[in-house]
Amino acid sequence: MLNNIHHIAIIASDYEKSKTFYIDILGLTPIREVYRKDRKSYKLDLALNGTYIIELFSFPETPERLSRPEATGLRHLAFEVDNLDKTLIHLSKFEIVAEAIRIDKHTDKRFTFIFDPDQLPIELYEK
Repeated sequence: MLNNIHHIAIIASDYEKSKTFYIDILGLTPIREVYRKDRKSYKLDLALNGTYIIELFSFPETPERLSRPEATGLRHLAFEVDNLDKTLIHLSKFEIVAEAIRIDKHTDKRFTFIFDPDQLPIELYEK
């Protein structure tokens, strides 16, 4: 019935700031950007390694995201990385601070969390 996750939609409070974060800092590739005049909204399609994964939206007057304590709904995005230490060094150049590295009790893999400009948790999980 289901094949794959097609994409994840993210609504940004500051579109340009989030666009910079996802493209310039995380390295996603823009596929298509449109301005939808009737909705006063941008929609940016982003790919990772050639695969379309994220729609980044802007909308006027969006409410803040509930995050902590944990709220019902999408909890976080998770990206696999080859080397967590190298990834964190890269991110530190952009003043992105990660939580302490943890070990997954079930897989013995290392992981941590960073946050996008709207405090959406992003997990970095070492391959």
